Amino acid sequence: MIGEHTQETSAPNASTAASSPISILLIAPPLYIVGGQSVQAEQLIKALSTVPGQKITFFPLGPRPPKPLLWVLKIPLLRTVFSSAQYSAKLLFAAARADVLHIFTAGLSSYALWTIPALVFGKMYGKKLIIHYHDGQAEKHINTWKTALPTLKMADRIVTPSGFLVDVFAKYGITAQPIFNILDAGNFIYRKRRKLRPIFMTNRGLEPLYNVECILRAFQIIQAKYPEASLTIANDGFHRPVLEKLAQDLQLKNTQFIGSVPYSKIPALYDGADIYLTTPNIDNMPGSILECFASGIPVVATKAGGIPYVAKDRYSALLVDLNDHEALAARCLELLENEDLVETLTANGLAETKRYGWQPIRDQWSARYRELVS
Repeated sequence: MIGEHTQETSAPNASTAASSPISILLIAPPLYIVGGQSVQAEQLIKALSTVPGQKITFFPLGPRPPKPLLWVLKIPLLRTVFSSAQYSAKLLFAAARADVLHIFTAGLSSYALWTIPALVFGKMYGKKLIIHYHDGQAEKHINTWKTALPTLKMADRIVTPSGFLVDVFAKYGITAQPIFNILDAGNFIYRKRRKLRPIFMTNRGLEPLYNVECILRAFQIIQAKYPEASLTIANDGFHRPVLEKLAQDLQLKNTQFIGSVPYSKIPALYDGADIYLTTPNIDNMPGSILECFASGIPVVATKAGGIPYVAKDRYSALLVDLNDHEALAARCLELLENEDLVETLTANGLAETKRYGWQPIRDQWSARYRELVS
């Protein structure tokens, strides 16, 4: 619902804000669309609502249709057309009332569907535009979509959660600024681990780019040595039937596909596991790794995209090459047999979480808004 998270505070004096507050329209996925962007949008709204002289209004991507029309959600193409039309119509009016449009975005078709209309309406009204780019597929987006570069250049600022995308954009002459994602470490249950149980989990999307197949193949090797080992796969996606069949073909035991899990229940999943696996071939800055750091669960991951910008090999996590399930299994077995390594990784991971606190990130965003409006 537009305005659901609107927050406004009055400036205590002229040095902190202008006489009228800066109005920011934050365009992002809502929490019922499970994913890292929706979580970050929620965290950012909470943080920014404490700043005097700002009015934050949340505008959801993919708005739900009215109750009498909920049936359209069951028809994929009709759902997309209806949702896009509803989004554009509402955004046309909402954008007129804002000073700054802060646009969360992924790449490829999602960018074309949701971000380009926001940029066009913002330019039409003469608003300041921030693209908050979250997709590790940025290079593919730029190379395969002719609309990418011209529309990215429409923005007054491009902000990314990690230095990885800053480097990618720089290759194409685009200046981007890094502002980390927020991690509210207090939401997670920190459990000190040393002697690990062979209890594994992952919660990445069940799509080919996240390469959960690599995890299943590694788990077959692990289970040959630890027959009691278990694996929980806590997400969903169109690739799920393929992965479930692979798990059957590999004769994996104690392997559960539990579907999408609400964000509020994720901390309990981390607390119940002892090793976290993530093996994407493309990635930017997976918040799940930071959440594991805050939970004390050791991470084994591929060196995809921005992951090495977040986790250092043998310092805060164990990193392997892309699509190397044998190396993944070997690192997991090493964790099960090396208590000192577990203690080192989890202690350093917990220390890393301090870089992602809400106060410095809130202040960086507020500075961007003031800079643009002034």
